[in-house]
Amino acid sequence: MPELKDQMRLFHGSYCEVQKPDLARCARFKDFGRGFYLTSSKEQAVNFAHISARKAIEKGMIPPQRFGVVSTFTFVSSGDLDVLDYPAADINWLHCVVGHRRNRFFTEEVHNLTHYDVISGKIANDSTNVTITAYLDGLYGETGSENADRICISLLLQERLQDQYCFRTEKALRTLCFERSEQIWL
Repeated sequence: MPELKDQMRLFHGSYCEVQKPDLARCARFKDFGRGFYLTSSKEQAVNFAHISARKAIEKGMIPPQRFGVVSTFTFVSSGDLDVLDYPAADINWLHCVVGHRRNRFFTEEVHNLTHYDVISGKIANDSTNVTITAYLDGLYGETGSENADRICISLLLQERLQDQYCFRTEKALRTLCFERSEQIWL
């Protein structure tokens, strides 16, 4: 997974263009908590633009449209961000994702992450949701047990998972420079 570095190009997929991210509009129960999510993979951003547009139309948030939007940003390092990187989908990553998605699990671990400006790691996307839901439902054993953790992680197919970067604070958002956006046809 690429380490976040100065002048890195990052992509955000949505149903609309995002020039200036707003944390208040960001969902709370995502993999690394509330924040503005980007990826270094344009392909992953395109996939998310499709998903985001379809969901927004289904929920009646927007009128029917035949496109999603990928917004491109450049990360300009300020040098003083507190960044946590999960280089692999391991036990710590799993507990972070599960704790942020369901606030009754791993509350202490999640609380210990509140000071980070940016958290990066593998994306728990639609292809991993079944595995993580089974883990949460106790199908591999008690959630958080060594055996359940091991089984869940072994089923994730880490080599297929893309990266994600969650910009969680206003300070972190100020390091993102909007470049452009493009419509992605559904």
